[in-house]
Amino acid sequence: MTTLTPTPAAPTVLSALRSPRLLSREVLAGVVTALALIPEAISFSVVAGVDPAVGLFSSVVIAVVIAIVGGRPAMVSAAAGSVALVIAPLVRDHGIAYLVPTIVLGGVIQLVLGFLGVARLMRFIPRSVNLAFVNALAILIFTAQLPNLFGHDVPFVVWPLTALGVAVIVGFPYLTKAVPAPLIAVVVITAITVVFGIAVPTVGDEGALPTALPGFNGITVPISFDTLTIIAPYAFGMAIVGLIETLLTAQLVDALTDTGSSKWRESWGQGIANIASAFFGGTGGCAMIGQTVINVKTAGARTRISTFAAGASVLVLTIVLHDVVARIPMAALTAVMLMVCVATFDWHSVRPRTLGRMPLGETAVMVITVLVVVVTDNLATGVLVGVVVAALVFARRVAHVVEVVRERVDQDTVRYRVRGALFFASSNDLVTRFSYAEDPATVLIDMSEAHVFDASTVAALDGIEQRFAKHGSRVEVVNLNTGSVALHGKLSGHLG
Repeated sequence: MTTLTPTPAAPTVLSALRSPRLLSREVLAGVVTALALIPEAISFSVVAGVDPAVGLFSSVVIAVVIAIVGGRPAMVSAAAGSVALVIAPLVRDHGIAYLVPTIVLGGVIQLVLGFLGVARLMRFIPRSVNLAFVNALAILIFTAQLPNLFGHDVPFVVWPLTALGVAVIVGFPYLTKAVPAPLIAVVVITAITVVFGIAVPTVGDEGALPTALPGFNGITVPISFDTLTIIAPYAFGMAIVGLIETLLTAQLVDALTDTGSSKWRESWGQGIANIASAFFGGTGGCAMIGQTVINVKTAGARTRISTFAAGASVLVLTIVLHDVVARIPMAALTAVMLMVCVATFDWHSVRPRTLGRMPLGETAVMVITVLVVVVTDNLATGVLVGVVVAALVFARRVAHVVEVVRERVDQDTVRYRVRGALFFASSNDLVTRFSYAEDPATVLIDMSEAHVFDASTVAALDGIEQRFAKHGSRVEVVNLNTGSVALHGKLSGHLG
């Protein structure tokens, strides 16, 4: 007889507070995660076109708030590249004054979508669109780094410094994984430029860093319909992209920890965190895949304490070390972001062997989604277009699997066996599958291997009966399953 060993219960905040060992693990995990979070928060601030302080404080507020109200313990949320890419055109074209109302509206949209159960809609986003989302995100982050390498007055020394940073990030983990490699790269490149007096663009050139806690900010632009028309597209894009990346990351953590989580709570929790971030001058954000993996997989965190510790650590390090942070070369952050692109991009999805095995329709969906994102510079638009194209591809594929087989029962009766899923795409040509002029007085349409999904199919069946009636034949639709019987009985004869 096999003895089953029960899976140990996941640690909770209460159990961690009672255990010095667990508590120290959670706190240290948060500190390590914060060290990896700071370089990217600064980099994403530059991508969004705001001061580094904005991204840093946004990371602090979002991490602290989501640690309390989020649905996935140990997941790290902060100022993210996907959200930065959405709001960058807003800041560039309309000014930073519109940032607060945009993030507030985006948070409200996330709250509403969370309470409406948007997390359940994740099942309708096919894998090809998910792959396209992460690949397009990597491409946009990469293109956002090009001005740091090819921009006006960028000195040549930036190139070897960036290459050195990439080499450190790639090679340092072979020595130890106790300290995040991106942090080592930033320290090494900063030390080189300071010791040798190399003049390169720095973080301080992008804007002043904070020296004190953030204050509460209000909305300074007019609250009017004109303002709404400006911010609404960006707010909606930020809300959708943030939720998609958050829910995908939550699924990843569920798999890593072999535990479940409340996607409903995580959805509206992100909305609360973003609203709080906006009123403290933040850019808004969502779950951070890289930092979450560091927190959960590398550092072994399992509770909300680690997420709270990560946000608090970013605040302390930023306030105490703001002079040091200001001297970080942009080349170091460019190296970090280039490696973020490499880690984000799903290289397996574009291998010739993988593409050769994938159905052509799914490959087309992935390519179209990526192209739409790159052309429009909008992740939300690309995902929506991808889902629509995927639905059309699926409908076209299913439309061709409906089968109609004619059988002679006796001299006066013919049976048609219908097989497949019947809906608007597959039932449109159903009326062409019958021999109206050749059939006898009684026609049986056997639906035992079919299912009626919509009114279009009921209308098609009515049309078949009418065409047979013109030729003097009587039709009986038999063996409908329970769901099909209910729909057919409700609509048949009322759609003409």
